[in-house]
Amino acid sequence: MAEVVAGYLSGSTALLADAGHNLGDVLSLLLAWGASALAARPASDRYTYGFKNTSILAAIANAALLWFALGAVLVETVRRLFDPQPVQGGMMMIVAAVGIAINLGSALLFMRGSKGDLNLRAAFLHLLADAVVSASVVLAGLAILLTGLTWIDPVASLIITIGLGWSSWDLLRDAMRMGLLAVPRHIDDAAVRAFLQSRPGVSAIHDLHIWPMSTTETALTAHLVMPGGHPGDAFLRELAEALAHDHRIDHATVQIERNAADCALIHHPPH
Repeated sequence: MAEVVAGYLSGSTALLADAGHNLGDVLSLLLAWGASALAARPASDRYTYGFKNTSILAAIANAALLWFALGAVLVETVRRLFDPQPVQGGMMMIVAAVGIAINLGSALLFMRGSKGDLNLRAAFLHLLADAVVSASVVLAGLAILLTGLTWIDPVASLIITIGLGWSSWDLLRDAMRMGLLAVPRHIDDAAVRAFLQSRPGVSAIHDLHIWPMSTTETALTAHLVMPGGHPGDAFLRELAEALAHDHRIDHATVQIERNAADCALIHHPPH
């Protein structure tokens, strides 16, 4: 809010761009927190997986929110390019410098968990990007003070907006992939298939599905054709442990069949 006020008072669209991204981060953190709280709730008769999927919905909402904010700032930036306004470079530098310290400190809080959770990675990248944006605003303010050229501000805002859009595209793509239940990017589905196929007694595999239950958990279902019959619970336990340890698949459900021709799914005709 302080950046929004300072942006209007100073006439800086670059500062408004930084403010818009910061506001998006605050809302993103609230969404991620809400999704985390819901994901921790136990499963029920109707919601048999619980509310784990809300973390994926939050990731999609976060990405969409960020792009909406960037679009709004881009519209104002283009308007200012054709109608430059007086800009107070000193105020830009002071407010943006405070933003650098706050964003870097906040980003460090999310660094540890950012590798395994899409929501935490989104929060970390947003905050880190905000620190870079704030530094860019400081440099733009300094350039305006030294040269008096007001067009530097909208140009800086345009560069910042395009840069943030480019850097966040990967996040948006990952969120949409998860929303469509695609195989998570960190999992090699061919390697998983080869691993299952290589288990002793397995002659074929079909109806293999791998999808994200949440931003941190992955599920798998598969039909294993084993002509020798069911190998016992120890086989299934070792299989689940290997999938979790080697392939980061947390929730595996496997159906054993002696003859694939007897499975209702393998020859199920399309409607």
